Amino acid sequence: MAWALKLPLADEVIESGLVQDFDASLSGIGQELGAGAYSMSDVLALPIFKQEESSLPPDNENEILPFQYVLCAATSPAVKLHDETLTYLNQGQSYEIRMLDNRKLGELPEINGKLVKSIFRVVFHDRRLQYTEHQQLEGWRWNRPGDRILDIDIPMSVGIIDPRANPTQLNTVEFLWDPAKRTSVFIQVHCISTEFTMRKHGGEKGVPFRVQIDTFKENENGEYTEHLHSASCQIKVFKPKGADRKQKTDREKMEKRTPHEKEKYQPSYETTILTECSPWPEITYVNNSPSPGFNSSHSSFSLGEGNGSPNHQPEPPPPVTDNLLPTTTPQEAQQWLHRNRFSTFTRLFTNFSGADLLKLTRDDVIQICGPADGIRLFNALKGRMVRPRLTIYVCQESVQLREQQQQQPPPPPPQQKQEDGDSNGTFFVYHAIYLEELTAVELTEKIAQLFSISPHQISQIYKQGPTGIHVLISDEMIQNFQEEACFILDTLKETSDSYHIILK
Repeated sequence: MAWALKLPLADEVIESGLVQDFDASLSGIGQELGAGAYSMSDVLALPIFKQEESSLPPDNENEILPFQYVLCAATSPAVKLHDETLTYLNQGQSYEIRMLDNRKLGELPEINGKLVKSIFRVVFHDRRLQYTEHQQLEGWRWNRPGDRILDIDIPMSVGIIDPRANPTQLNTVEFLWDPAKRTSVFIQVHCISTEFTMRKHGGEKGVPFRVQIDTFKENENGEYTEHLHSASCQIKVFKPKGADRKQKTDREKMEKRTPHEKEKYQPSYETTILTECSPWPEITYVNNSPSPGFNSSHSSFSLGEGNGSPNHQPEPPPPVTDNLLPTTTPQEAQQWLHRNRFSTFTRLFTNFSGADLLKLTRDDVIQICGPADGIRLFNALKGRMVRPRLTIYVCQESVQLREQQQQQPPPPPPQQKQEDGDSNGTFFVYHAIYLEELTAVELTEKIAQLFSISPHQISQIYKQGPTGIHVLISDEMIQNFQEEACFILDTLKETSDSYHIILK
């Protein structure tokens, strides 16, 4: 009984102690959270609140932009939720981009009733390629002479005014348009993504591009330089029908994924909306070196009067040599690779000087570039030239020599002639002509090139035969020329600007 009376007493003591401790803790909290000691700004300044605040969307994310550009091509379903959309295009196919005016009432009133200019570009998505964009595009130009990277399909486009394409900027087009009217432009991309990928064994992934649109309004001087809006999207370009196959492959891969995995990917949209971006910087490149195979200036010399030789015999053009030297710098080596159609390997040999490239063995180059391009690069590094099918030597007969021959007795038999002249000590200077096609047309062009005249000024070419007869040069006759045969050229005037050439 005594034990039963003590138990309630102990419980009361414990309970009273807990109440006192709880009251003391409450009083302490009240003092710490007093108005004078704590402020809400201090609480929000804690790092945990800063991190949450940075993850929140900005206030202007839902802001309606003045313009919107919509590419009428489906996005890939194999893109994760928070990644940028990716759109596949076919090479050379026309794709519509709708130019939409989303201005609110009273927004940008200065362009009401006026035209704006939009500049379209196809640029590299990879920043590393952006740094070498000029070299990459120049290499593409030399590999695809006469082609453009970006074109406008003008017959299919609607509402565009004064479309222009600068011949020196293969990846850029521009035009004017009225935001108040319906405008749709159809573009064609002619390069494929794998053209800028290092080729090794086939099946490489192509590099992504960006389609960027920059829109400008007119300034006080009538120039479209005031920036209004810019937007872009990510694309990959495949060979014809390749984009359709890639889209189908991505769709089939997504269908095999579990519902939980599908939640990590964004759906495929029928159109691609270009997202706002910074304007593309205007960079002007100056190309001082002409492209291979193009000569910007042509000079011609008229042939002399009478039954004689040309009154001016210019020195033949110096042979075009593009051999890599050990003293070549890495920058010059990059240009050499572009000129010789090795632009796909420029990134691989970025830091290689001429000496570094020349030290590579045949096996090294084949292992790096593959058999076909490796052998071609090795031959180019060693400066190996293809031997011509036929080599002949020609010398122009001078008027002075003809007058001497007319005053002197007939020359001695051929076996008494010296190899580099005749018996009276006259010295002949010969020029080599290398023939590949072994045709009369090729010989005409070579002789015209040697004397810097037009091939049209040469009517016929004859070969002096037995007893001084003139035999018309034909393809079959050239094919029967002896290797390293020597000829002296004489000319007969036909008209004021037309001549016959005689090979003696």
